[in-house]
Amino acid sequence: MTSQAVTTPTGASEAATSSAVNLLSFASFFSGAALRICDGLLPRLAGDFAITPGTAGQVVLTFAIAYGVSQLVFGPLGDRYGKARVMCAALFACALTSLACALAPGFEALVRLRIFWGIAAAGVIPLAIAWIGDAVHYEQRQATLARLLMGTLSGMTAGQLGGGLFADSPLGWRGAFGALCIGYVVVAVMLLARLRTIPAAPPVRSEGRFAFARQLGSVLAIPWARVVVLAVFAEGVFLLGPLAFLPAYLHQRFGLSLSAASSFIALYAVGGLLYAMVARHVVRRFGERRMVLAGGVVMGLGFLAWYATPVAWIAAPVAFLIGFGTYLFHNTLQTNATQMAPAMRGTGMALFAFCFFNGQAIGVSLAGLAYDHGGPLPLLVVPAVVLPLIGWAFARGLRRRHAAAS
Repeated sequence: MTSQAVTTPTGASEAATSSAVNLLSFASFFSGAALRICDGLLPRLAGDFAITPGTAGQVVLTFAIAYGVSQLVFGPLGDRYGKARVMCAALFACALTSLACALAPGFEALVRLRIFWGIAAAGVIPLAIAWIGDAVHYEQRQATLARLLMGTLSGMTAGQLGGGLFADSPLGWRGAFGALCIGYVVVAVMLLARLRTIPAAPPVRSEGRFAFARQLGSVLAIPWARVVVLAVFAEGVFLLGPLAFLPAYLHQRFGLSLSAASSFIALYAVGGLLYAMVARHVVRRFGERRMVLAGGVVMGLGFLAWYATPVAWIAAPVAFLIGFGTYLFHNTLQTNATQMAPAMRGTGMALFAFCFFNGQAIGVSLAGLAYDHGGPLPLLVVPAVVLPLIGWAFARGLRRRHAAAS
């Protein structure tokens, strides 16, 4: 795909941009950890509060809903006041809310506090992606986004594994949330110290009371933007929703400890890390269409393998392969999302994340019901069928878009 109009931050140099991407990767690390920390904690929460794993999944559900809805606020704020500034404020808010969750007196209070944590967390990863969209031309953007992805996925790996380790330790979920609070504080202070040196795109000026709605409407008026956000919504429902219950599934089916089950599923993020390291070569060799098609097939076969495997250890390499396949698909979606509306990139990425994480919220809710009432069959076989279809549909959309542009 040829490069389109890109807004380049004033005074940005290659060195300054590279340094900023590294710093944003640290921020994404702790945000990634927060996104997956509760997966391994669900059985511990269920035991501590005498509830089912599906009910314990509310801590994932509420976080995801709040995270997704709040994108629609943080995107325009980032366009208006500067993406790095808004990210810095969000990181400090994450530190406060994660500490509050660690001190929660009961499950109902924890669920409510996770809403505020989700709101604060909404101002980190999507705005970091939008900043890269401002600073880096399209031809180099997917490889640069892969660097940010390494931070996010490293955090997801640490969160997935850390959740299981804390679940098996005396510190439990309180210790897990407290550890994330410390990490948020460190990276927020680092970003605050560098704010003046991070290049910034020109702000989008306010156009009155309803400017926010007009910006969203302008993005949704673009046909390709609607295709991208629908695809990522479906990914959230059928991929991230079921993934939240994989440690509980392995724990129940094979009798694994929660730390072992979480460490197996943590290899999902390691597969994504491998993708991030080879992304530049993969994009050049295979192109976007074959990447999303292959990603969908790999994800579907992986869920089928999780359902059919007779032994526990096979779940680990399957998680690794699904992680690689996921980011063949998702990073291509993400890169296309940065170019949906270049003049309002923060708003565009906010809408993208809104659909992704509200898809996750719906997926967690449906997966929890499926797991509590139907067991592993609907939890794993439905994604095995649907995910390859999503990859095929988006690959077909890319082919039509490229044909129309040529």
